[in-house]
Formats: sequence, C-alpha cells, structure tokens
Amino acid sequence: MSGTSAAATPGGIWSGERLAVTIGAVALIFLAAVQSLAVTTVMPVVSAELDGADLYAVAFSATLATSVIGMVAAGAWSDRSQPVAPLTASVLLFVAGLVLAGLAPSMPLLVVGRLIQGLGTGGETVALYVVVARVYPRALHGRVFAAFSAAWVVPSLVGPFLAGAVAEFLHWRWVFLGVAILTLAAFLVVLVRLGGRDLRTAEPAADRVGGRLLCAVAVALGALAVSLAGTAGTWSWAVVAASAVVLAVAVRPLLPRGTLRSARGLPSVVLMRGLIAGSLFGAEIYVPYLLIDGYGFSPVWAGLGLTTAALAWAAAAEVSGRFGDRIGNGRIAAIGTTLLAAATAIAAVTALAGLSPGVVIAGWTLAGAGMGLMYPRLTVLTLAYSTPQNQGFNSSALSISDAVGAATTIAVMGVVFTALTGTDAGFPAVFVIATALASAALVPGLRMGHGHELRRPPGAG
Repeated sequence: MSGTSAAATPGGIWSGERLAVTIGAVALIFLAAVQSLAVTTVMPVVSAELDGADLYAVAFSATLATSVIGMVAAGAWSDRSQPVAPLTASVLLFVAGLVLAGLAPSMPLLVVGRLIQGLGTGGETVALYVVVARVYPRALHGRVFAAFSAAWVVPSLVGPFLAGAVAEFLHWRWVFLGVAILTLAAFLVVLVRLGGRDLRTAEPAADRVGGRLLCAVAVALGALAVSLAGTAGTWSWAVVAASAVVLAVAVRPLLPRGTLRSARGLPSVVLMRGLIAGSLFGAEIYVPYLLIDGYGFSPVWAGLGLTTAALAWAAAAEVSGRFGDRIGNGRIAAIGTTLLAAATAIAAVTALAGLSPGVVIAGWTLAGAGMGLMYPRLTVLTLAYSTPQNQGFNSSALSISDAVGAATTIAVMGVVFTALTGTDAGFPAVFVIATALASAALVPGLRMGHGHELRRPPGAG
C-alpha cells in the first residue's frame, strides 16, 4: 500500500494499520530521550572511572554536533527514495554508538561512540518525521507529534532516577547497552509494519546533496567549537565570534531560503524553532544549577523541581495537537512565547532578588506549557509547507535549527556565566539572555502564516 492510500484510510494514530507504526515510532523517540537524560546523570561516574575529566563536556557536545550531519543525510536520502532505508541506517548507527560507548575502555573511545551515536540520533529524528508525512494523513499530524512530544517528557520524569539506579545496582555501562537492546526491539516493530510498503514519492527529488553534506560537516565543526568555547580562557569570545561566522555561512544552504531574515511562511517556522530551543534549553541548564548552588537543593530534588514543567509540556502538547487549528498559529506563537519569556524573566528576578525557590519552580512550569504548545505545532506547519519532494529537507532544516540554536545559546551563556563568576550577576544574566530570545521569537512567530494544515480530507470531522 502506498503512502497516499494510507493517508486516505480512516482511523486515528492508535488504530488499524497505524497502531504498530505509532507504537514503534513513539518508542524510538522515548528511548532516545531516556538515553539523553540518563547520560547526563551517569556521566560524572563515567568520567571518574575512565579518567576523562578533560573530555567531559565533549562527550555531550559531540552528539549534538554530528547529529546535524545525520539530519542532512537522512533528509536528502528520504527525498530521493523513501524513509525506511535512512531510518534503518540511522538506528543502526545509533545502536553502534551506544554499544561502543557502553564497552569503551577509555574516555576517548567513549567520545567516538558518542560521535557515531549523534549521526544516528539526527538521522532517526528526520526519517521518523518523513514516515509521519507519508503514512499519516495531515489531519493526524498534530496528534502524532503531540505523542512524540509526550515521549520526550515522560523520560524527564523517570529517566534520571532510573539511570542512577542502573549505575548504582548494575553498572553505568548498562545505561548505554540496555537502551541499545530496547532500540533494536522498537525498530523491529516499525520495520515489520513498513518493510513491505512503498513509501516513495511519485517524483523523487534529484538535487545534488554533496554541497549540503559539506555544509553540514562545517556546521557540526562550528557547533562543536562553540560548545568548547568556554574552555578557551581569554580567547573564549574570539572562538565564539569565529564559530558564529562559520555557522552563519555554512547553515544557510541547510535551511529554507530567507530563514535568517525571517521571511514569511516556512522560513519563519524554522527560525522560530531555533530561537525558542535556544531560550528553553539554554536556560534549563541553569535552573537546577541555581537550585543547588543558591538554595542548597540536592541534585535529586533539583531535578524533581522541574517535574511540573515536564507535565505542563505534555498537557500543552496534547492541547496543541487536538485544538491547534482552532487556536491558530498566531495565537499559539503569542501565547507560547509569552509563557516562555515570563518563565525566564521570573527565574532572572528570583536569582537577582533571592526570592523563594518555589517561585522559580512554579514559574518554570510556564516554560513547559509554552514549549508544549509551540513545539508540535511547528513540526505540523513544517510538513504542511512541504511537498513529497522536500519533506526530508524541510524536516532536517527544522531539526538543524533546533540543534544549532541550542548549541550556540548554551555556549554564549557559558561564556557569560564564566565571565561573571564570583559575582551575583551570573544567573540573572543567562536568564535575561533566554528572555530576550523568547521575546525575539515572536517576530517569526507572527510571520508563520498557514500551510495546508487546516485542510481536511473529505468526510473528516
């Protein structure tokens, strides 16, 4: 059965022939999220055992950097044929990286595993987006991406605790190896259901991708350099500036034309994703840090302090998936950016004035609600603006904007925070940067327009 005929089949995402695909795809997203959060918990133990303190930060930035290459490769591959093959390759790379990291006898080899894992992570995400575009009708895209969003939220509730338990009672290596085994099982569910189906487009893309892959490599190197800028001492800002130039030049061919100037339509959708990702993920690093350093919270309690934000994200994602068309893209942008800006501003004021920690915890719930409202809607809009020939390119562009926005913001915040060490201005400064980015995101948010996300197939309710 082709992707077109599948799209015409009635039913929801949890019924009929789509059930197995939904279960497997959500499981893959869930496991990627679990692994990401789990590594944050166990990496101090890993670093100590492998004597790899110097490569501690690189173990995180490596995955983010190489994910850009995986995104571009999987997007181009999907546009030229069908998403099953790039999804298979991406999952195998992800699993291979996990196995190498889990068995690594030294920190350098673990970093190599993380580099390989990043290639798979980026490719897997984009390939799954294309699967959604070619298996599910447009009317169900919002619900699929709401489920994906929830699959990222649930691990934030249980992932760190489970990772700590695994590291304490088994061994940290099973944090990598266990996810590898489960990922293969989840992928087999998807492969069995999609393996015999033709998901190719009638007119596959035939553009040259060599140049885009070179740009992706340059972006990956630039993102990695930005991530390492905080270790450059007095040269930190020079590294940031040089890396920013490389990123700005290299990323342009990987994004829709007009993205950096917020052209109306898809370019603004992609730009907004990068801005809100930078605001949220940059600031989120410093919320538990503030609770631990400023208020004496334990790491466990600091992490649990973000639980309400995770729940708000899941609830808002469900609202966005079910009622996004009724609310409208402009209202979603206005409400979401306002909630995100308010949360980061509350965090800044709390840090500056020494307010109760309950204020920043309650305020951060607004950030979760704002992101849950915006994130799945931006993915729905990206596919709505896409044709079968460029679904892969546009999906990879959205993910690249996300990764580059987060990596660049985290690096700049790190340099600022380090420069203000010893003063009371460090935490307020990084939260002010996040507030500025959230506010700036409203500009492309009001220029997103509409793709075809409002259209319904005949007879749809």
